[in-house]
Amino acid sequence: MGHITGIHHAALKCCGTEEFERTVGFYRDVLGLTVKRTWGKGTNAGAMLDTGSGLMEIFANGERRLPQGAIRHLAFAVDDVDAVVTAVRKAGYSIIVEPKDIEIASRPPYPARIAFCVGPVGEQIELFQEK
Repeated sequence: MGHITGIHHAALKCCGTEEFERTVGFYRDVLGLTVKRTWGKGTNAGAMLDTGSGLMEIFANGERRLPQGAIRHLAFAVDDVDAVVTAVRKAGYSIIVEPKDIEIASRPPYPARIAFCVGPVGEQIELFQEK
């Protein structure tokens, strides 16, 4: 029997080429992900960006905005929450949870620094820095 070895990618569907370009730009230019591959043109365009431990797949062919589904948010491991928040804010995106230190009540305790922002197509993104 095969085993799951990790998360391969998360996918976003943008409504048209303008939103697609803005979304790819956000993940590439603001969050610093590298474009790994692209395909198609216009509303058939797509891209995969490297998160370091998986991929972010973005499509241009969404027909309508869907309500938030079962996935609550995407969490990216970062090395400096405050620096990423500064870049996100400078690019004009909303910070919905300001940077803060937390400790997850687990065994052993799990200290971290987190923040949340909203991406170009309404996705919630957690910025997670292990301490």
